Amino acid sequence: MTTNAFAAGAYAAIQNMGRTPAAGLAGAGESGFTQLLSSALDGVSEAGKRADGQAMAAAAGKANVVDVVTAVAESETAIQTLVAVRDRVISAYEDIMRMQI
Repeated sequence: MTTNAFAAGAYAAIQNMGRTPAAGLAGAGESGFTQLLSSALDGVSEAGKRADGQAMAAAAGKANVVDVVTAVAESETAIQTLVAVRDRVISAYEDIMRMQI
């Protein structure tokens, strides 16, 4: 999955999050937010695996350097996106904790 496809999939998941009924706190299914986070983490993991695979293939002389650079750039972009989302979640949590009850 390319970075653009990852971003498009994440955007589509966010847009559809409120349209599916939540499974409830004790439900057997996952909520939309949990699925979104899970797919984002899977996407970052896959990008890292592709970058590692391309680097190993280049070290063995079986891959093009351009493919390695592209895979590493996609992996870096996915990680930066994940870190930005993490920072926003932490910021939102801190804002909630500062609210007066």
